[in-house]
Amino acid sequence: MTPDRLDAYRFDEREWESYDQLLEAFEWEVPEQFNMATYVCDRWASEKGRVALFGENAAGETETYTYWQFRNVTNRLANYLRERGVERGDRVGVNAPQRPETMFAHVACWKLGAMSVPLSTLFGPDALQYRLDDCDAVAAIVDETNVDNLREARADLPELETVLTVGDVDTRDDEADLWSAIEGYSREFETVATDAEDDAILIYTSGTTGDPKGVRHVHRMLLGHLPLFVTTFGNMELRDGDVYWTPAEWAWIASLFDVVVPALYYGKPVVAYNGGQFDPGVAFEVIERYGVSNFFAPPTALRMMMQVEDTDGYDVGTLRTIASGGESLGQSIVDWAEDVFGGATVHEGYGQTEANVLVGGCTALTEFKEGYMGRPAPGHEIAIVDPETAEPTVDRGEVGEIAVRYEGDPVCFKEYWNKPEKTAGKVRNGWLLTEDLGVMDEDGYVAFKSRKDDVIISAGYRIGPEEVEDSVAGHEAVADAAVIGVPDDERGQVPKAFVVASGDRDPDDDLRESIRAHVRDRLAKYEYPREIEFVDALPKTATGKVRRASLRD
Repeated sequence: MTPDRLDAYRFDEREWESYDQLLEAFEWEVPEQFNMATYVCDRWASEKGRVALFGENAAGETETYTYWQFRNVTNRLANYLRERGVERGDRVGVNAPQRPETMFAHVACWKLGAMSVPLSTLFGPDALQYRLDDCDAVAAIVDETNVDNLREARADLPELETVLTVGDVDTRDDEADLWSAIEGYSREFETVATDAEDDAILIYTSGTTGDPKGVRHVHRMLLGHLPLFVTTFGNMELRDGDVYWTPAEWAWIASLFDVVVPALYYGKPVVAYNGGQFDPGVAFEVIERYGVSNFFAPPTALRMMMQVEDTDGYDVGTLRTIASGGESLGQSIVDWAEDVFGGATVHEGYGQTEANVLVGGCTALTEFKEGYMGRPAPGHEIAIVDPETAEPTVDRGEVGEIAVRYEGDPVCFKEYWNKPEKTAGKVRNGWLLTEDLGVMDEDGYVAFKSRKDDVIISAGYRIGPEEVEDSVAGHEAVADAAVIGVPDDERGQVPKAFVVASGDRDPDDDLRESIRAHVRDRLAKYEYPREIEFVDALPKTATGKVRRASLRD
């Protein structure tokens, strides 16, 4: 069956007078039957020269897969997994870094009607065991970087009957090398017919506090990602010759579904660079080598790239859009990127595992507003609601909880896996509550203030830690910063900054006072960090977010 083109998601091909006109005209198009594998892989396979994935590892070894090869490999893998007993609805762990096999594993699962479960290679045995046990996974694909941790976890996972390895692994017992296992299997496979509402992927939240929750998404969720992919990640242009890359690990929704899967949906090539720990100098090399046009990186990675002194030797003029998210972008990043990449547009995007890519910039049709993430993407109804009542009674410009209308929005999650009470608390009065505090101005621009549990109340003032963090990080001697509230007898709480120093400055009292003065000059007088502690590194989640709970502890 030839898949529908779904014209609703090609609004980049039309001319628009304004962003408001686009918002008013857009309507979701969700076919009753929809399988992500068909749309991100098979429908492009007849164009045998069309590249899907550029693979490269730290040793400089490269490989290229066309969509035709992509289809053949995933069909073989689907046939193998079916013979091993993997059926519609089963869960399959994917514990591998940024490499072609990672995407092959996800797509093969979707072809079977099974659910793929992305798992970070930073997870130890306990983290793997919890997630794979929680979802009763029957199979897993694991990379050499984490195979030992999976082996340790597997001792307590009797349901996990099939393990495929990729990379340089000496397989044990009933493990099998993925490439050896699928050799000889047919490259023909009829993808299971799935409804748009059928299970597709189970993504666990970072778990900064409490046990991680499995976020249950269905096949339609891909369609929910496409509007903001066009507006924020493409800036209203999807060009021939575009190449997409993010250095973020593919176990994160904001890498896998902000960049990789949508790019494949539109038939674009994606760079899979498996180079280990992020190296800002290497990032420039990858952008140059593959002619990357659209780049997504967390602010932390962009700040590291800002520390690279000699960038004139890199030919990175192909880059035209840089998207970021996960924490607020500072103006210094915007100015640096526009200068270094020859006028590249910088956009911020906002979303979360349960409802991704909701708000973002689109400077092709809207103005950039400093301090704001952008406007709601086409199709998403966003409101600032009362954090206690979940009613949209918060005035423009006032702080409340960011929420998205739940019904009819394909990007919204189905439920938390085996946690109905958590689901009920997440969706109230028809709104999916993000648990993030923010404001919306008169023009509909949204600004993030803080997580509900991260807000600092000092002498009656409500302080969002990210705003203070951005100001601290703007100091020339600061490489990274995180801010929490700590008890204070006089004010109740005061901001405390944990700072990673950069450059040649000694982390001493003089630098502390310099940072305080820097923030006092830029933010409200009550917002500067009364306390500053220098650290070698900040505790981060697997997705790169600061673990403020660890700092509070």
